[in-house]
Amino acid sequence: MKVVIFGLTVSSSWGNGHATLWRGLCRAMVQLGHRVVFFERDVPYYAENRDLEQLPGNGRLILYSSFAEIESVARRELDGSDLAMTTSYCPDGRRAAELIFASNAAIHAFYDLDTPVTLSRLNEGEEVEYLPAEGLQGFDLVLSYTGGKALQELQFRWGARRAEPLYGSVDPASHFPVAAVPGYQSDLSYLGTYAADRQAQLERLFVETARALPQLRFILGGAQYPQDFPWTPNIYFVKHMPPPLHPAFFCSSRATLNITRRAMADYGYCPSGRLFEAAACGVPILSDAWEGLDHFLTPDREILIVGSTEDVVHALQRPDVELREIGKKARQHVLDKHTARHRVEALERVCESFPAACR
Repeated sequence: MKVVIFGLTVSSSWGNGHATLWRGLCRAMVQLGHRVVFFERDVPYYAENRDLEQLPGNGRLILYSSFAEIESVARRELDGSDLAMTTSYCPDGRRAAELIFASNAAIHAFYDLDTPVTLSRLNEGEEVEYLPAEGLQGFDLVLSYTGGKALQELQFRWGARRAEPLYGSVDPASHFPVAAVPGYQSDLSYLGTYAADRQAQLERLFVETARALPQLRFILGGAQYPQDFPWTPNIYFVKHMPPPLHPAFFCSSRATLNITRRAMADYGYCPSGRLFEAAACGVPILSDAWEGLDHFLTPDREILIVGSTEDVVHALQRPDVELREIGKKARQHVLDKHTARHRVEALERVCESFPAACR
């Protein structure tokens, strides 16, 4: 297939979860023989933190300053494409959708990597700037990072003709066990961009645990944390962790913590990319609970569920051999079921189910 994407970013992992996911998907698409063209608006905060310059193989990354400058190129790329999609938080989502609808691309799609946020805003009557004014009705296919009840809501309340899950995933060529790095070593790590709706959980499961276990070392990596964050003497901070350093960050920890954003936890069936990344690195994961988690990893066997400071303390008191076995089983499960290649193969099956000539 020829796949044309208008997205938030693939070139910079700073402050967003889209880039790492897209890199894995694009690599898998190319490996499976597809051609990818990715349009990304070149904004200063991503340009200053750019950690990818080009897509693998015959993939093409097109950076632009204004949508007008690439309209003619985009039209040429869209015409004759097999799958054309715009995504959540694409800064030019509406204009990209207009071009897609006007093209002869075989399948017109929207990929929502932030489905709970989109649905919450729609349900509250807010304008969603990355959606067309008429909503989802114009797309042949809506792909959702979130499964479960979100798929029914997309179709039966918000008019998606067809909604299919395309969950998070991991690129095993980028995330795998590596040697620990002294500067990153910790008893518990947490990797994630600051989010206000995660803060209470982060304080309860990470900060309070650090206070309860002052003899242990904790490390937090991520962007946009406020100056008034409640640091403790045994919490160490890494401001930005580009994807190539994620394996070293995870593998330098005895265990790592996963916290799901509130809207995603409320909908369920919405695993973060960090969950699969850490699992692929073979690191034991402690996670908050949400509906559908057992669809991706088996609690108490491949992942440990924690809901309180005491739960985290007890998990960290488990023997090393027990924690390592949990991490080992999680890694095998993710490699068997949740890689970027698995997701692209699922996308292929969805596309193959459409009529040969959609237009």
